[in-house]
Amino acid sequence: MGGRIWNTRETQRLQRLNKAAQALGNDLTGKVLPHHRTVDLLNTVLQPFDRVCLEGNNQKQADFLAKALVQVNPARVNNLHMLQSVLALPQHLDVFEQGIAKRLDFSFSGPQSARLAKLVSSGQLEVGAIHTYLELFGRYFIDLIPNVSLIAAHSADAQGNLYTGPNTEDTPAIVEATAFSGGIVIAQVNELVDTLPRIDVPADWVSFVVKAPKHHFIEPLFTRDPAQISEIQVLMAMMAIKGIYAPYQVQSLNHGIGFDTAAIELLLPTYGEELGLKGQICQHWALNPHPALIPAIEAGWVKSIHSFGSELGMENYIRARSDIFFTGPDGSMRSNRAFCQAAGHYACDLFIGSTLQIDLNGNSSTATLGRIAGFGGAPNMGSDARGRRHCSPAWLKAGEQARTGLGGARGTPRGQKLVVQMVETFREHMQPAFVETLDAWQLAEQAKMELPPIMIYGEDVTHILTEEGIANLLLCRTDEEREQAIRGVAGYTPVGLARDHRMVENLRDRGVIQRPSDLGIDPRQATRNLLAARSMRDLVRASDGLYSPPQRFRNW
Repeated sequence: MGGRIWNTRETQRLQRLNKAAQALGNDLTGKVLPHHRTVDLLNTVLQPFDRVCLEGNNQKQADFLAKALVQVNPARVNNLHMLQSVLALPQHLDVFEQGIAKRLDFSFSGPQSARLAKLVSSGQLEVGAIHTYLELFGRYFIDLIPNVSLIAAHSADAQGNLYTGPNTEDTPAIVEATAFSGGIVIAQVNELVDTLPRIDVPADWVSFVVKAPKHHFIEPLFTRDPAQISEIQVLMAMMAIKGIYAPYQVQSLNHGIGFDTAAIELLLPTYGEELGLKGQICQHWALNPHPALIPAIEAGWVKSIHSFGSELGMENYIRARSDIFFTGPDGSMRSNRAFCQAAGHYACDLFIGSTLQIDLNGNSSTATLGRIAGFGGAPNMGSDARGRRHCSPAWLKAGEQARTGLGGARGTPRGQKLVVQMVETFREHMQPAFVETLDAWQLAEQAKMELPPIMIYGEDVTHILTEEGIANLLLCRTDEEREQAIRGVAGYTPVGLARDHRMVENLRDRGVIQRPSDLGIDPRQATRNLLAARSMRDLVRASDGLYSPPQRFRNW
């Protein structure tokens, strides 16, 4: 015990703070720094090989700080280990090209996926791991503790208290992991104010505040124009509602991003009403405030929505519907990605989302050759939560089917989460969604990964839904049946054309595969007329003018 020093992290934090105070002089007022000194601040507080968490969420970006980081002196600041939920901006990868950063742990890289793949293959960037959000947040508190975090908030007061507004997203997890481990927290804000609507991050957790020249970027990621929903997507949505949501009595759920799930949301007040399902399904959601849900909310289908982040244009609507959304006394929503991911994993009966590739075991991935998109929250949303213990009709029914499916063996009673992959058999550019082998295997070899980057494991997938029908994998008795069930809904892809027709028909007779006609659905009735809103303007009308779509979605 004798000579050991036990407060090195706090000592190093104070050293960095003192060094910054000396370098910035009179430009630093308390914790507030003029934006033109931001690069100087970063050159001072950052050290080689630091773990740096740069807030890049699904929607909210610390974009000013990202641009400043690219401008630091690589001779002084280099070999950084970047920790990021999402790679969305060019600057997120510029730091690797310029030698400022070397290693990356992340969750999703949609907009930068192709460029990321090139940097990995050229050796300019080392990938630690591709995480799900909860996994990455968890490691912030274990073995990826940030030395410095660069975050974004809506506003700050003179003391350095922060208000995040509706787009809190990842901020709580990032700040807490950093501030309570001797780290430095630097926040860019849209404005400095005398009094905050509420305090989301207390000042003593924040090291520096910079008022950015422009408001931080927010992407309306979950907004889908109903005008772009196809009749095939309407048909698939009808099958989802009648073939999955209704028989399982799904009450709590999460929808992935896409036109497929937007179609489901817009069919609830019409087709769902026609089926008499109001009050029986889709009442509790872990979901961003999708504009496509407005008609269902207005029609009384939805009881509660907890959100990962917000959505541009929905602010006034959320404020006026505080019974539905989680809002503070100031009226604005409080989102929290970590809590909502936990809710989606443990408190939801169903996840339904899409993917780029599905193999014959039901494994799926969005990491393909030349494109490392990452996973985001899908592996948590789309996996069976083995720790769950509370019961619901949907969870119990899926668990019963899973126990009886394999050779009639019942085993210990337990429930199971419904995990649905909803894809058209051919994706954009006529790429088949169904493949014999995922690109993930070849990608793992090229990038020297220890495991192939599979997004959702087939053992967790309960249903696959295409325009051809529904394959209920819970009811399959053997691996061969499972393969043929997948082939049976794979359409005219090479995988689908290689089906055993007799076995597929046998599976259909048993209800393992259900075509639209088996569900009593006439594809001729699957028209856009069923949608509760067929344009963005219809959504505005449904909201009684409270929803204000971003300009790019306005055509009137």
